[in-house]
Amino acid sequence: MSHPPILFEDAEALVIDKPGGLPIETPRKGGASLGDQLEALKLGFHFAPVPVHRLDTDTSGCLLLARNARALKRFARAFEERSVGKRYLGVLAAVPARTEGTVELALAKISSEAAGWRMIPARKGKPSVTHWRVVDEREGRALVEFLPETGRTHQIRVHAASGIRVPLLGDPVYGSAKGARRTMLHAAGLEVPRAGKAAIVAVAPLPADFAALGFGDA
Repeated sequence: MSHPPILFEDAEALVIDKPGGLPIETPRKGGASLGDQLEALKLGFHFAPVPVHRLDTDTSGCLLLARNARALKRFARAFEERSVGKRYLGVLAAVPARTEGTVELALAKISSEAAGWRMIPARKGKPSVTHWRVVDEREGRALVEFLPETGRTHQIRVHAASGIRVPLLGDPVYGSAKGARRTMLHAAGLEVPRAGKAAIVAVAPLPADFAALGFGDA
């Protein structure tokens, strides 16, 4: 079985370029997932690698996998301690009024039987911080770099819609599904420090659907 492109590899870690639209876990309704490809990602190792963190199904780009239990524990702690450097690129559905800024909106989860669940800004929610800047504009849309300090569920999506006040293109929950086949968010870079050895550093090139909108690597 084929697997996503590998951006970084050593004895304890893999970073893959996850395709947009591929869920990490098997959906309730069934279908393909990254889990189906973990066996192929053993690459001669005894154990299949395990995802350390999550990316939304629609989000493409850098995903860290641990090759053993000890590495998984260390990498998970690095994410919890906010020592991991994360860089995202996203296409906003319109050009925002400002060219850069910082969004600080605490987030909480709500759900209803009719609409399902989503994240909303809430005073009693979990603190969330995202730095952002516009790096390009094309045909009334903006390519934006996001540098999140925290890693809350749907953080960038909510911060774009409620903080910058322009949702990500194609976001069916916090904006509109029109204009793109998926929520246009890409995990472009990942850096994980490691004691006693070189940091894990990976860069994922912009996928074809970003290029189709006129945006190149940034």
